[in-house]
Amino acid sequence: MFTTDYNTNLQIISDALRSEQSFDLVKRDLIIADRKAALFFIDGLLKDDITEKILEFFYKNVKSENFKSALYFAQSAVPYVEVEVTSDLKKICTDVLSGISALIIEDFTEVILLDTRTYPQRSTSEPDNDKVLRGSRDGFVETLINNTALIRRRIRDTNLTVKAYSVGTQSHTDIAVIYMENKVDKKLLANLDKRLKAIDVPSLTMNQQSLVEALYKNLWYNPFPKVKHTERPDTTASAILDGNIVILVDNAPSALLLPTSIFDVLEEADDYYFPPVTGTYLKLARYFITIVTVLITPLWLLALQNPDYCPEFFRFVLLDEPQNIPVFWQLILMEVGIDGLRLAALNTPNSLTTPLSIIGAIALSEFAVESGWVSMEAILYMALVTVANFTQPNFELGYSFKFCRVLLLVLTYIFNVWGFIIAFIINLVLLCTNRTLSSKSYLYPLVPFNGKEFLRKILRIRNPR
Repeated sequence: MFTTDYNTNLQIISDALRSEQSFDLVKRDLIIADRKAALFFIDGLLKDDITEKILEFFYKNVKSENFKSALYFAQSAVPYVEVEVTSDLKKICTDVLSGISALIIEDFTEVILLDTRTYPQRSTSEPDNDKVLRGSRDGFVETLINNTALIRRRIRDTNLTVKAYSVGTQSHTDIAVIYMENKVDKKLLANLDKRLKAIDVPSLTMNQQSLVEALYKNLWYNPFPKVKHTERPDTTASAILDGNIVILVDNAPSALLLPTSIFDVLEEADDYYFPPVTGTYLKLARYFITIVTVLITPLWLLALQNPDYCPEFFRFVLLDEPQNIPVFWQLILMEVGIDGLRLAALNTPNSLTTPLSIIGAIALSEFAVESGWVSMEAILYMALVTVANFTQPNFELGYSFKFCRVLLLVLTYIFNVWGFIIAFIINLVLLCTNRTLSSKSYLYPLVPFNGKEFLRKILRIRNPR
């Protein structure tokens, strides 16, 4: 592809990069020891101070004897750590568009790549979603290299492996697969490697979600999360040391943990930052509250439709006054209304969040009851469900439980007791058939049962990993 003619090489790279059409793709003409040269880079992704020092060294110290070849020049005259020599035009274009500088020099048939890139990023502050009462306060950011460094800081072992991939024919998104060589499931790793290399998409438009959908092409109808997301480096490091595989995607401030069961998704870092008794209580309380969020409103509706079956000590849950709107439609209305308030809060400026919350609370409480739209009991149970949903940080799992709850409500309203039983069975089937990438059960270690692992998931029985 490249020749010893400098002008030809310059034209080849300029045409491939279309540098004349993009103002931020800069071509800097140079003269190094009486030889013509050019530096291609992206303005805004370049470490200016480092590049200036490299150019200063070129101007002052490079001699004619350094020009034996591109490789010899890189070894003897480039005062920088991350340097590569290549003649692959596709690689050159991809690297330059990623922020790497490309240096071409007269009479050389190869291009010298200088990794002097830097990406704009925010500080590694504590994540908003994965907060803990104890533990470290750092979190992942949108830069892949910084995220891998946060993991390296916690695991100083030669078995820690960080393998790089590039996905997307247009975006060329950088992906890192991280695992412990001596602990990882080799079959799972080989399966993941095969799937990542087989992905054929233009770009990962929605970042990690696009990657997950490319990896899991089947069972799209199953709402339960296929992977666990975490923004905490300590949680990620713990999962790696347990033999799991972690996927980091550039521009994503979180990690994907594989394989995943529902017990993994329900775990939190606080479970291991407290003593065993406290950690066990937190785990059991979270499991109990999770079950309550799914069943409380369907069971209440079932009791209202079958008052004769309701035990005497639970008869206080029954409604004495007739309702303008059936209880079923009250609950569905509030399910949608709460989501509407949540979406409104996400799109509301911070200065208006408090007034919006006050207006929403008034609209869904006193005024709603007085106008006859909903009963006080319906508001109470939906408030319990809404607050209980925040006991676990995974929003995707929260919406999965919401869909299960709505299915229970709909079938209970239509088919009464048999509808509740059918919906319950359907939800169990969805849980059992939601396969992980390793094809293991989503309910493992409960199904298939593994007593030792099940106790470890339910109880906090040992020190932090």
